[in-house]
Amino acid sequence: MKKKIVIAVGGSSGSIYAKVLFDRLQRIADQWEAVGVVMSDNARYNWELELGNKDYENYPFDHYDKKDFMAPFASGSARYETMIVCPCSMGILGRIAAGISDDLTTRAADVILKERRRLILVPRDTPYSLIHLDNMKRITEAGGIICPASPSFYSRPQNFEELAATVVDRVLDLAGFRLDTYRWGES
Repeated sequence: MKKKIVIAVGGSSGSIYAKVLFDRLQRIADQWEAVGVVMSDNARYNWELELGNKDYENYPFDHYDKKDFMAPFASGSARYETMIVCPCSMGILGRIAAGISDDLTTRAADVILKERRRLILVPRDTPYSLIHLDNMKRITEAGGIICPASPSFYSRPQNFEELAATVVDRVLDLAGFRLDTYRWGES
């Protein structure tokens, strides 16, 4: 059964993670039915600053405005089963933790949590304050998954995209996709 997934791109630094996530999703297109994307203004700005392009416009996903509450995943009836926020700013994380649905990203996260579906947040900020940790705890207690953008080095990544892929592949594993990726202890 193909998946319906929401990708929200937050405004923190780490656009490389969103790009690699989009690239990986294209490679496994046979596993999903729909990918809905919502980006904050800062996400677009940071993508252009960090990656030097506007390639986020070129991916074959359904793009929605941050205030489009008519997007299908703004309601549980659309049955989007997974939402990934990558990268996830501490502002978005805090609003989700507090149940503040003031834009499409936070509304979609609220829907995913209330429907007991899979919410995966990929914070990139560091260090964490006690407020950040309390918000992460609250989201975890509500059923969400916090997967910090902490790359691994087992696979000996050779460039920034391979390094980012060590995080993105883990996120896609958590989302239930089948991937051909480095696995510890496997040759």
